[in-house]
Amino acid sequence: MYRMTEQRKLCLYFLCLLILISGISANDVEADGPVVDRIVAVVNDEIITLFDLNQTLKPYETNIEALGYTPEKKRETLFKLRSDLLNKLIDEKLADQQIKKNNIKVSTKQIDMAIERIKETRSYTDEDLRAGLAQQGLTMEEYRENLKQQILRTNLVNREVKSKIVVTNEEIEEYYNAHRDKYAGETKYHIWNIGIRFAPYADALEKQSARKRMEAILDQLKQGRAFETLAKETPNAPGMPEGSDLGLYKLDELSPDLQDVVGNMKAGEYSSLLTFGNAYQIIYIEELLTKDPKAIADVKAEIQDILYEEAVNNRYNDWLSELRNRSHIKIIK
Repeated sequence: MYRMTEQRKLCLYFLCLLILISGISANDVEADGPVVDRIVAVVNDEIITLFDLNQTLKPYETNIEALGYTPEKKRETLFKLRSDLLNKLIDEKLADQQIKKNNIKVSTKQIDMAIERIKETRSYTDEDLRAGLAQQGLTMEEYRENLKQQILRTNLVNREVKSKIVVTNEEIEEYYNAHRDKYAGETKYHIWNIGIRFAPYADALEKQSARKRMEAILDQLKQGRAFETLAKETPNAPGMPEGSDLGLYKLDELSPDLQDVVGNMKAGEYSSLLTFGNAYQIIYIEELLTKDPKAIADVKAEIQDILYEEAVNNRYNDWLSELRNRSHIKIIK
């Protein structure tokens, strides 16, 4: 735990006492004046002020205003957001203290290189970057300082968290076996159909006439006529069967009714006469295109990255929780 000097303790004590005596409310707004600054949190021997919190909150306030919330909903949202952002500032303060404790440094060259990577990734010129920063109310100097803090905190996480994570072959194999469906071979069905539609209000005679036309198609298929040939021969006329090459589909891309039919068919097979809504149809599978399943060796690096990121997130949260537990943190409402 960080230890305050007696002088710092006294200063903080009297400053907090002054705030309590003055009776400044949580809103800290004078009747006709600006926001009064005060301490909102003490983190070991350092403080976070209301000004710090409001500066962090400012970009979000504009977005919340644009959402058109009711006054009550807006207050509720801002209250929750202020609490979340204060905790974020506390975590950053704790991280910054660990950076100082471990004497972690970042050079001007590293910051320059990071800026060049950002410019290259976004195809920015130096003028583009400065113009974008100006729109956010930032100078290049302020941006460099923000970037410096980000790099320092990343280096801290690398030191305290990432460097201690190892993903084993056993963990990779366990993940692979638990996600077999993800790495199984993908099958696509090349589907054709011949169908005839009838009006929703069609009477029994119209439906019977449509069905007989489709049964005639089915008889020709049973006699050995090629489905593709029959589909192309169907006349493009109202009330007559129409053939179509529907293309390639994965099973889960089809409607549940079609999944039940297609899932049990092989390449070169056609279905019986089906009724779907206001239509009679015959389905044909021209071919099945199946990709080979991915072997564990082919996806090992991918799984390793997934498990590594999960471990980093979990370990970071644990590390941050431990850091909070051994630190002196006081939130002043």
